Amino acid sequence: MIFNIFFIILLTCALILSVLISIADFRRRIIPDAYLFPLMLIGLAIVGFYSYPINIQTATIGAIFGYLLSSIVGFTFDYFMRKRDSNIISPIGMGDIKLIGVGGLWLGVNGLAYALIIACVVGAIWARIQKQKYVPFAPFFLFGGILSFIGLYFLL
Repeated sequence: MIFNIFFIILLTCALILSVLISIADFRRRIIPDAYLFPLMLIGLAIVGFYSYPINIQTATIGAIFGYLLSSIVGFTFDYFMRKRDSNIISPIGMGDIKLIGVGGLWLGVNGLAYALIIACVVGAIWARIQKQKYVPFAPFFLFGGILSFIGLYFLL
């Protein structure tokens, strides 16, 4: 009983942090570490205490995979875009890279893949409708992560 209440409190705090991250990315194009690190600690607590459906090993592999994948993609795009034009802004920032690493911790590799697919599709649709060059990735990734989390934890 007390573990269920603790679980709900942790999920509520994570949801509040997700909303704050989304607002910060929309307004200032930055994801503050003051929101990312508590989200990471909450994810560690949830994976440590509630190991269904992923355990701590799967969460660690997911975090490493998410961080490495996003950093390789981000730095590759940055290198080739800056080689063509030095005034171009990088398509993915370090906050996005850290956020994807935290998402890998929460979701594991499979859940992270679902979250990234959802985020890219919804973000591309939003950018097409709004006709914008800059797309804040964090709100779409968090939306995909929440859907993936619901699918992993509650629908399996």
